[in-house]
Amino acid sequence: MRVLVVDDEPRLAAALRRGLQAEGFAVDLAHDGVTGLQLARQGDYDLIVLDIMLPRLSGYNVCKTLRAENNWVPILMLSAKDGEYDMADGLDLGADDYLTKPFSYVVLVARLRALLRRGGGSRPAVLRAGDLTLDPARRRVLRAETSIDLTPREFALLEFLLRRLDDVVPKSEILEHVWDTYDTDPNVVEVYVGYLRRKIDAPFGRNSLQTVRGAGYRLAGDGG
Repeated sequence: MRVLVVDDEPRLAAALRRGLQAEGFAVDLAHDGVTGLQLARQGDYDLIVLDIMLPRLSGYNVCKTLRAENNWVPILMLSAKDGEYDMADGLDLGADDYLTKPFSYVVLVARLRALLRRGGGSRPAVLRAGDLTLDPARRRVLRAETSIDLTPREFALLEFLLRRLDDVVPKSEILEHVWDTYDTDPNVVEVYVGYLRRKIDAPFGRNSLQTVRGAGYRLAGDGG
């Protein structure tokens, strides 16, 4: 398995390479965003570990560019920025996971292995549920050709539910993937589901975002 680590802290990058090599990974390093993007485009990587605050080109822009080019290699972002909107921005731009520094190396490896199990195959450029569409690369949502403005957190929640279309998704799973934690009050999911309904369903007379009592939430594939 080949991993690209893009981080401008030489000691951390070298430590990650040694640790990942000990786990059986082949590791390449880049210390700025432009070099990281070039390697990501040229190399056949199974995973990318990508810092956000990089010289020459930010990790956000590296991720955004790769996704716009339909390169869906799994990306785990590393950052000293621990604000929830920073996490949401990274996920909105197409990252698959996000860890804040300092982090547990054991957790990092576990998350990388989870991303490998999930796979990084081709994803649809535009996600659809009936006449509701979400374009991850352009961060655009439309319902029947009408543009819908969403906050970063609302966008991340809708994207996650679209990727699980027609599945009943528990609150705990939504918290883990959209809020990246189990510690947040689960009621926040209900609040944001309400926000989404008022934007993607109510103005259009739809009921696509459904509550399944005692189980979670379901986004209907027919658009409601």
